[in-house]
Amino acid sequence: MKLGKWLEQWDMTSLKIKMPFLEMDWAPQDEDKAAAWDLYIELLTRITTQPLAQEDGDEVTALESIYSLFPITRQVIKNNGRHCIEFTKIAIVVLNQVVRPFTAKWHRLSLQKAFTDPQKTVLFRKELEELQAKLRKYTKMLANMADVEDLTDLEDH
Repeated sequence: MKLGKWLEQWDMTSLKIKMPFLEMDWAPQDEDKAAAWDLYIELLTRITTQPLAQEDGDEVTALESIYSLFPITRQVIKNNGRHCIEFTKIAIVVLNQVVRPFTAKWHRLSLQKAFTDPQKTVLFRKELEELQAKLRKYTKMLANMADVEDLTDLEDH
């Protein structure tokens, strides 16, 4: 299977990946599967994929949890070595094109005390829900890559 076809299967064709990479064979190795499993568990157990009720939680803590995906992903890649290239191709693109725009915007706003404004907190939570929907697709992709049963939709929220 080609990488482009695999991404289509997960409705992730909005990711901007250069054509030569999209046409490459998609063949995850054991290192890719191990890395996918490691990050899958991190995503599945964080606010990245779990609902945040309006009356619960804290915006700053949620933003920090989302931001923590950067060092976590870097460590997963380092721990699994240079042979987890299929995982790395996807992880880098998701971090840069899906997660980074959210964290960059909200980090700046949080420094400007946006979370003291009730309207901004409502907007943050709305945008967090949109990000979570994308990251739930990503967790499903990671489960597939790791060759494990997907538990993304295990709970009824």
